[in-house]
Amino acid sequence: MGIPLNQMARIGAYILKNEILRTKRYPLVLMLEPLFRCNLACAGCGKIDYPAPILNQRLSVAECLGAADECPAPVVVIAGGEPLLHRELPEIVEKLLAKGKFVTVCTNALLMEKKLGQYKPHKNFNWSVHLDGDKPMHDKSVCQTGVYDKAVAAIKAGKAAGFRVNINCTLFNDAQPDNVAAFLDTMKPLGVDGITISPGYAYERAPDQQHFLNRKATKTLFREIFKRGRNGRNWEFFQSGLFLDFLAGNQTYHCTPWGNPTRTVFGWQKPCYLLGEGYAKTFKELMEDTNWDSYGTGNYEKCADCMVHSGFEATAVKDAFKHPLKMLSVALKGPRTDGPMAPEIPLDRQRPPEFTFSRHVEHKLEEIRTRKAEAELPADAAE
Repeated sequence: MGIPLNQMARIGAYILKNEILRTKRYPLVLMLEPLFRCNLACAGCGKIDYPAPILNQRLSVAECLGAADECPAPVVVIAGGEPLLHRELPEIVEKLLAKGKFVTVCTNALLMEKKLGQYKPHKNFNWSVHLDGDKPMHDKSVCQTGVYDKAVAAIKAGKAAGFRVNINCTLFNDAQPDNVAAFLDTMKPLGVDGITISPGYAYERAPDQQHFLNRKATKTLFREIFKRGRNGRNWEFFQSGLFLDFLAGNQTYHCTPWGNPTRTVFGWQKPCYLLGEGYAKTFKELMEDTNWDSYGTGNYEKCADCMVHSGFEATAVKDAFKHPLKMLSVALKGPRTDGPMAPEIPLDRQRPPEFTFSRHVEHKLEEIRTRKAEAELPADAAE
């Protein structure tokens, strides 16, 4: 496993504490999106389709640190958009580390080499570089040539500077198992510390709707990839073994959306990192007022094909905690790649999708307009 022992120990102690206290729902990872703007426009991304006034919004340092204070998760993953576009990100990272958080910055790496000197290596800090396969696969995924080469150069520079560097790899229905396996083989010589791999989520706003995987195709693809991972290839995944076993179709899991709560410029996103169906003002409100049972595979049509780590990793981690022998078996043998798959969750009672994007955008734009108008008022008028 590519997860450091100190991180595994801290998360294990945190889970044990919450299980002893019989906490019904608790987060493992805070997903922090301090901005939506990006310097790429990937065809499978549904995170950047906002008007310019919203793309120009940033969470302040105080708001980012406040989110970490509200949410007790031991891990903070900073995503976006492209977080390196945020000028105050080095300060945010430094202060989150000072709070004792494990911090990962997700980046497409276009700015990583340029900004590397603004950060310091730390045992609890990871870079997570977006790489969706080898050069042809990745450049096609991000809709721009040359990005793969820049990402690889940034990985080398990060390792040379003493940082932990992981990659995150999202796969779509045109992924070929042989190509994916060969790509994963190339990560070890680069010194990559861990690999996060996941199927793409079918964002309703993504420009390309044709290449998302359904659940059956996901399980078949990952079985074929993991078959090729035998024979001592030793890929270091920055994920739990039971989540990988789930991707291979061997576990029937419901998602745990509160395991990865998300704070964006809109607020605390309901219900998860992938779906913005509403926003809460506080973490407490998110946890207490969200109708969690109305979401997830089998409950909501938008969730039908989702098998993404941000929804299911927390489920797998809690399962590993409760069933250590099952976890140990998968750790020793790897995910099973043949035989019958675990039963699928029935979809006959799922509710139809709601489309709320335009409403949330208009509310945010009105908020921005009001704030701008108030800021332009003369001092005596404001009084």
